[in-house]
Amino acid sequence: MKRILVTGGTVFVSKFVADYFSRKGYEVYVLNRNTKKQLEQVHLICADRNHLEDALRPYHFDAVLDVCGYNRKDVENLLDGLNEVKDYIFVSSSAVYPETNSQPFTEEQKVGANKIWGKYGTDKIEAEQYLLSEVKDAYILRPPYLYGPMQNLYREPFVFECALQRRKFYIPKDGSMKLQFFHVEDLCKVMESILEKHPKEHILNVGNKESVDINTFVELCYKAVGAPLEKVYVKNHENQRDYFSFYDYEYALDVSKQEKLLPETKSLAEGLKESFAWYSGHTEDVARKEYIKFIDENLKNTKKW
Repeated sequence: MKRILVTGGTVFVSKFVADYFSRKGYEVYVLNRNTKKQLEQVHLICADRNHLEDALRPYHFDAVLDVCGYNRKDVENLLDGLNEVKDYIFVSSSAVYPETNSQPFTEEQKVGANKIWGKYGTDKIEAEQYLLSEVKDAYILRPPYLYGPMQNLYREPFVFECALQRRKFYIPKDGSMKLQFFHVEDLCKVMESILEKHPKEHILNVGNKESVDINTFVELCYKAVGAPLEKVYVKNHENQRDYFSFYDYEYALDVSKQEKLLPETKSLAEGLKESFAWYSGHTEDVARKEYIKFIDENLKNTKKW
């Protein structure tokens, strides 16, 4: 039985990762401050990753799955606290690619500041670079928008909520902007494949091969709920983040290297059904934003197009 350490373990991606590997028979330890409910089947190491002292010294891990590292300090302090580790997988982000790069973004392209993601992206770059300088065989994963069960961000849950309330859905512009997704279970499968196969590529874009436009995404969310959809297209409001859960930014990742490890990914339709099934019983676990309030106060008179 392999012993792995998952950073976090109480919210969305890190929680799903810890649960997935536990169900697969791994001995899973989670590192967090114990401020939220813990999974029953994992072992808690209660500590702040940036103030570890000797919290990790009694343990030896076959792998570290670093889901909650956001900057160089996060990685540096975790490495300082660890004993020798065989495998280290770091979940980075597609935000490391400048929006000026040609698309689809490939792993060989330069990384740099992105005007949409700002410091989040540049901090991830510094974390990647430090990790690779210290652990030459570490793996970096760069996903697009992650979704699925345990989602705490107000992305697909926002659309589900509108569908449950039988609301019209307000779509930016003509709804043609494309979004690229990746189901959190597929992320876990890639990690598991890396641990088993140790591919030669150590930086991997991960995601669904096909993107979908906003129209299709919203349609699939309403279909997952089983609700009728009436669209209203918002043509004259500059900031779509006032009323919609994604930035006005279209990008695509080349995931051809990932396909060697995971030839097939979960369809968005199936994944959204799973996400809604979880959301239905965990509505209070989602961090809501005031999109609906903004719509009711500012967009109710928007004409249908």
